Amino acid sequence: MRTLTEQEIRTSFVNCTKGEAKRLHVPRDLAERPWDDLDFLGWRDPQAPGRAYLVAAWGSRPVGVQLRFSDAGSWQTRRSMCSMCVTTHTGGVSLLVAPRSGKAGQQGNSVGAYMCSDLACSLYVRGKKDAGIGARLHESLTLEEKIRRTVANLSAFIAKVTE
Repeated sequence: MRTLTEQEIRTSFVNCTKGEAKRLHVPRDLAERPWDDLDFLGWRDPQAPGRAYLVAAWGSRPVGVQLRFSDAGSWQTRRSMCSMCVTTHTGGVSLLVAPRSGKAGQQGNSVGAYMCSDLACSLYVRGKKDAGIGARLHESLTLEEKIRRTVANLSAFIAKVTE
C-alpha cells in the first residue's frame, strides 16, 4: 500500500459524513507505519473504544470505511478466525460492523465481518506479527497467494459497504 496523508485518509471515507470524517482520530504515527507490508491501514479509535477505521486501495483511490465493534459475547473466549486474513485468535477476533454507504446506510443498513480486533491482518499474513500458537493454519498457498486472498476478502467486504 502506498503512504497516505491525513487529508487523503479523511477524504476517503464512504460511509460517514464529512463532519464525522473531519472529527475522527487519525493515527499520529503515519510516517512510522510499515506501508510496504500493509494491504490496508486499520486502527482503533483511542477516544471511542467501540469504533475502528480502515482505509484500503480501491481502484486508483483510497476508500475509507468506518467500523464499530459489536457487543462482546461469550464467543470471544473461544478460538475464532478472521474472515479477511484467515488467522485464528483466542479472543482476538471481533465482529466489525460497517454502515453501508449512501441511501442504504441512511436507512440503517450495515454489513459485518469477523476481523482481527487489532486490524493487523496484513502483518499476520506476512508473519510480521504473531497471534500465538496455532494462529496460522498450515496451507500450501504461497505468501503472495495469501496476500491476494486477504486483499480479495477485503475488497469483497468494501464492495458490500459501497453497493
